[in-house]
Amino acid sequence: MATDELVREKYVFTTGKLVRDRIPQIIRAEGAEPEVYVAEPAEYRARLRAKLAEEVAEYMEADETDAPEELADVLEVAFALAADLGIDPAQLEKIRAAKAEQRGGFSDRIVWTGNR
Repeated sequence: MATDELVREKYVFTTGKLVRDRIPQIIRAEGAEPEVYVAEPAEYRARLRAKLAEEVAEYMEADETDAPEELADVLEVAFALAADLGIDPAQLEKIRAAKAEQRGGFSDRIVWTGNR
């Protein structure tokens, strides 16, 4: 079993949930005491990947009113994943732009159905 699979099996599917940095503070302000810990790097990476899937699922289920906020959550997780790889948002944008220059974006709404 690969390291990522072991981490996912051990951490992501057990207990707890990766939350935004200010969530414990918000919970305290509401009068409760959150139980939290700081994830080790491998667990953090696995939980970020799981969080990305969670946020994408929420975006997919959102209506047009909620979709922009859910999409912003997807972007926040993407930025955190990039940072975990040592890539800042500006570098990530350069990578995205280079790929768009080379292969295009999605604005033309092209759907490929196969070759003849």
